[in-house]
Amino acid sequence: MIAGNRSINYLRISVTDRCNFRCRYCIPSSPFSVIEHEKIARYEEILRVTRLACELGITKVRITGGEPFVRKNIFSFLERLYAIESLKDISITTNGALLNQNKIEKLIKLGIKRLNFSLDTLDPVKFKEITGRDRFKQVWDTILTSHKLGISPVKVNAVILRDINDKEIEDIAALTLKYPFHIRFIEYMPMGDSAVEKRQQMLTKEIKKRIESKFGELNPVKRTSHDGPAKKFQIKAAKGIIGFITPISSHFCSECNRLRLTSRGTLRPCLLNNFEKDIITPLRNGASDDELKKIILTALTKKPSFHGLN
Repeated sequence: MIAGNRSINYLRISVTDRCNFRCRYCIPSSPFSVIEHEKIARYEEILRVTRLACELGITKVRITGGEPFVRKNIFSFLERLYAIESLKDISITTNGALLNQNKIEKLIKLGIKRLNFSLDTLDPVKFKEITGRDRFKQVWDTILTSHKLGISPVKVNAVILRDINDKEIEDIAALTLKYPFHIRFIEYMPMGDSAVEKRQQMLTKEIKKRIESKFGELNPVKRTSHDGPAKKFQIKAAKGIIGFITPISSHFCSECNRLRLTSRGTLRPCLLNNFEKDIITPLRNGASDDELKKIILTALTKKPSFHGLN
């Protein structure tokens, strides 16, 4: 599929809006409610849209939430997803709190080779402050178990906020000296009714400078076919990689190869743009495969060249 001069081959699927954490940079400051169950796309509907998207050129899928493992029968869904022959790569973003060795082994048997974990601190007390949950040990054990069982690469995403976890930048980066992890520092994106103040935002230039002050100049790392928007570097002699995802300081819209399917069954060509195209209603009303494909292609015509965040 083509949007502008970009080839779109990556579908991010949100299977739920629910999460077992209450991260302070994610939860709105005002009261909110989760989406009613009947308005969430059913697995069969997600699979049909994914199959059609793959027929149009999608080869890579990432499963997200909320937290994907809070949804019932997720493993059965993943098994059916993996049966789509033209789908070459499936990965999952998770907070890791609901996984254990048995579940990770099940993922590996299904063919899942890559997991992204969200981890903003190495301090159990601060972890509880950030997430609202006392689950650091479970998350860290899950990350280490994934590594031990052969998940590769293990990616760890960290959002750095001033006066929250900014004193841990060097410690988080230092994980790459001991483990072959991909540590990715993601710039906070101020969307919606956020409880985070703008002054707390830390951009890549400052984070990278802090790391280099501690460990010396970072060496650029060559990109691979599975790379997303992260700009990759490495501390000298490190086992792992440090990545920077820069949606604010240096947006990568011109390189974006993604389409998103929300848990409500809408297509979003850009996470940072409010445009959505409803595909679940036509599907439930009996639309043919060809009609649904046209909806997917129409959504892509609205993929913007840049976002409005600054």
